[in-house]
Amino acid sequence: MGILTWIIFGLIAGSLAKWIMPGKDPGGWIVSIILGIAGGVLGGYLGTFFGLGNVTGFNIGSLLLAIVGALILLFIYRKIKG
Repeated sequence: MGILTWIIFGLIAGSLAKWIMPGKDPGGWIVSIILGIAGGVLGGYLGTFFGLGNVTGFNIGSLLLAIVGALILLFIYRKIKG
């Protein structure tokens, strides 16, 4: 159930990351949402690893971790493809 929660958070986080970091991305919204899913999983693992949060269900802290993970991956993607 935990990984499914992070995927759902990732969908939301990908949309929010694109809204927070607007601009032309190679791939557009689809790539941003895919990066959001990967960022949600990354944020979940990093948050659990560093003790910032864990996968216990929907809460604002978990959503913030997913958004941060999505922003990190979106930033890296833009630097690589830019």
